[in-house]
Amino acid sequence: MALIDPQGRLLGKISILDLGAALVILLVVVGIFFFPGTSGSVAQIGVATKPVEVDVMVKGLGVSNPQSLVKPGEKTNLIIRNQPYGQINVKSVEILPRTTPVPQPDGSVKALPDPRPELKFSADLLLTLSGEAKITSKGPVLGNSNIKVGTLVELEGLTYDFNASVIDVRIQP
Repeated sequence: MALIDPQGRLLGKISILDLGAALVILLVVVGIFFFPGTSGSVAQIGVATKPVEVDVMVKGLGVSNPQSLVKPGEKTNLIIRNQPYGQINVKSVEILPRTTPVPQPDGSVKALPDPRPELKFSADLLLTLSGEAKITSKGPVLGNSNIKVGTLVELEGLTYDFNASVIDVRIQP
């Protein structure tokens, strides 16, 4: 009796194609369960946690009363790259003045308050947020998201929901 018969069966019972498919499936299962790799979140277990301060800039927010919107000492919900982080402390809020460059008769330029009436309902804010972040080799991580200068975040509260851009990240000692 031949090892492989004319129909391509091994010892006359098992097809070589079926045996190959079963072997591939077995190797995939072994690879998934016994060698899973290094996948997972960027926040690894055992990584140091330190306090961080994050400055975010809000430009051109349409609001009638920016003083009552976000207050220092309150908590706000932080969303980083559409991933909810949770609540974070608002350490400080600064309403930035809206100015426009005005040329002077001597050739110099001064920044003076913008006289346009529609800017009464537009505000620029600088917010300082404070919380705990995991410090990894790739930088500070809030939740499962790296937080770096230029990262777009979303702040959400009871009466507001707006986007901001990270302009500074300070890791506290």
